[in-house]
Amino acid sequence: MTKQPRYAIAAPTSMGVRITPEAREGVHTSDLFRMQSTSAETNVLNIAASLGQECLALTKFVEGSPVSAFIQRELRARNIRYEGISVPQDGPWGFRHQFNIADSGFGLVGPRVWNDRAGEVGRTLSMEEFDIERIFGQEGVGILHISGLIAALSPETAAFCAALARRAKDYGTRVSFDLNYRASFWKGREAELRRVFHEIASLADVLVGNEEDFQLALGITGPDAGGKGLQEKIAAFQTMIETARKAYPNARYFATTLREVIHANEHLWGAILCADDAWVIEQPRSIPVLDRIGGGDGFTGGLLYGIARGWDAEACLQFGWASGVLAASSLTDYATPADEEQIWSIYSGNARVKR
Repeated sequence: MTKQPRYAIAAPTSMGVRITPEAREGVHTSDLFRMQSTSAETNVLNIAASLGQECLALTKFVEGSPVSAFIQRELRARNIRYEGISVPQDGPWGFRHQFNIADSGFGLVGPRVWNDRAGEVGRTLSMEEFDIERIFGQEGVGILHISGLIAALSPETAAFCAALARRAKDYGTRVSFDLNYRASFWKGREAELRRVFHEIASLADVLVGNEEDFQLALGITGPDAGGKGLQEKIAAFQTMIETARKAYPNARYFATTLREVIHANEHLWGAILCADDAWVIEQPRSIPVLDRIGGGDGFTGGLLYGIARGWDAEACLQFGWASGVLAASSLTDYATPADEEQIWSIYSGNARVKR
């Protein structure tokens, strides 16, 4: 890619809505909920989009659906462009958008999440629905971000994400892959998804995931860090990434977050990045948590923003760490920074009023 791309980051995604009880009530006891549009991938896009970069969601909608209209309005308000066809609902048992029903938890009461994805329209995404030549060849995309959630959603999305990654590389677009292993998505499809994830990872410039993601999604062997402290997890991740670098030599960046839950409203939060031959470690420190969902997406979004801007590895990791903090400090599951200064203030621990 020789020209400046129109889109800093683009991502395939299946959009839905999240409904959350107010006042930190549990889902099963509340009678008042707030609703937002959501997907892991647009959570990632939201950092760059909030900071003035053009971003693109490649998705699909239900024709005439008020939920679709709500999602489109929300994406426009968040400065995220979208492309995707609308298909007829095909009756009350036809297509719809996913519902993510989640509370925030409080103190020693952990948050609970219930996903309702039956009939999800995004499960049918395909390459034929998008003008790939125009988007990647003429307009240009700096980074294509793929989440393991959309890649594992269905056989159709698995094929779509792999094909999209191949075409993106043809146009000189960098590929980011957040492994996001989910056992419920993989059940009965292990061989298929291991093949697809391996192909996407082999094309990726950026790989994000924890020890479980690398072991279960890619088959990378490494020490078991389960039940160990954060320092042991750091060492385990470093050992595993040395193995992953040999298996996936195209990748320049390997990253993960570190989290230890003190209680629902206080976590120890850290991050690790291996960039080429350099290791950068953000040692875990205590952060207050309003709603933990989306913290990892905020981290990835901040990391990719720094990579897109051409920052050095340390700045990319720090910006990602602080973007994750902002997401965990928000009732939405995405972070919406006012400007770069706000993120850097979070990183430095400066919570003084700005007038």
